[in-house]
Amino acid sequence: GQAENPDRPAGTSFDRSHRDLPDRVFSPSFSSFAASMQQEHAQELANEEDIGGPALISKLEAHGISNADCKKLQEAGFFTVEAVAYAPKKALMNIKGISEQKAEKILQEAAKIVPMGFTTASEFHVRRSEIIHLTTGSQELDKLLRGGFETGSITEMFGEFRTGKTQLCHQLAVTCQLPIDQGGGEGKCLYIDTEGTFRPERLLAVAERYGLSGQDVLDNVAYARAYNSDHQMALLVQASAMMSESRYALLIVDSATALFRTDYSGRGELAPRQVALGQFLRMLLRLADEFGVAVVVTNQVVAQVDGGAMFQADPKKPIGGNIMAHASTTRLSLRKGRGETRICKIYDSPCLPEEEAVFAINPDGIGDAKE
Repeated sequence: GQAENPDRPAGTSFDRSHRDLPDRVFSPSFSSFAASMQQEHAQELANEEDIGGPALISKLEAHGISNADCKKLQEAGFFTVEAVAYAPKKALMNIKGISEQKAEKILQEAAKIVPMGFTTASEFHVRRSEIIHLTTGSQELDKLLRGGFETGSITEMFGEFRTGKTQLCHQLAVTCQLPIDQGGGEGKCLYIDTEGTFRPERLLAVAERYGLSGQDVLDNVAYARAYNSDHQMALLVQASAMMSESRYALLIVDSATALFRTDYSGRGELAPRQVALGQFLRMLLRLADEFGVAVVVTNQVVAQVDGGAMFQADPKKPIGGNIMAHASTTRLSLRKGRGETRICKIYDSPCLPEEEAVFAINPDGIGDAKE
């Protein structure tokens, strides 16, 4: 599907040959031919990308794991060798038909393919210096984030309503498709929406600003609406399947916590809610580690109404408690400024200082505030 549009960046074209049509149109021989073609294509990609890129689960077959077992792993949501290597043994033993011995064998073989030991800090430093950042469209905000949203880690944005969280998500859904030298990630975007606030026309407005074809931009964004917290979890399994097939640069969960907040109510269900939220965030972290995508989640705030609120300048804090706080690598706090301007403050980050930046929400997306 790449011949007709030569100037689209590599790795962002959807292979539409057999994606949109119902499966039964093809005779089984054709669909297996398509699958083998896809495997060959994946193999070519794997050969090109020996430097990085996750190894598909089928690679385990060369290491003495049977085809049937690989199929079982895939059905359970493990699509790459990394996914298996990063999973605890308990998770593999929960899969029907995989015994403890088998799980141990699988983990041993996976550890041979995926480097899981120690490296020197200097090697790690080189790897960190190659990390891609996705531009936000505002120079001030990019400067604050040292280049933009980091890939391979979870960035959380929280704030009240109307502070620009969803607008930033829409902006990133487009900029992640830009070429790397323009601050993009040359990949597609997965958008999981829990509040029903996704608006494709916003993407078109941003695409026009960057001179991208609107149709291509929309084709490269895979969108899903999550209706409850279990569904939200199941969508991540689908996401990992899609990421193992083509190049994604970004996974957005617009409001990671809204559904947990309503599906579990009251103090009585607080513990199960935090456990479920923790599992969801762990899965997000796994996707970030496995595929190197940028994971961006938004979060809601809660007002503290206890006695201590009088002594704090800003009595609103993000929900999700410590579980949420420890899962996200970088946490950004957003608040409203005058008119169209919004203020972003680094609330928690392993390497960025606690500074602020002002940006504006314009008709064509996120930009710098006009003085």
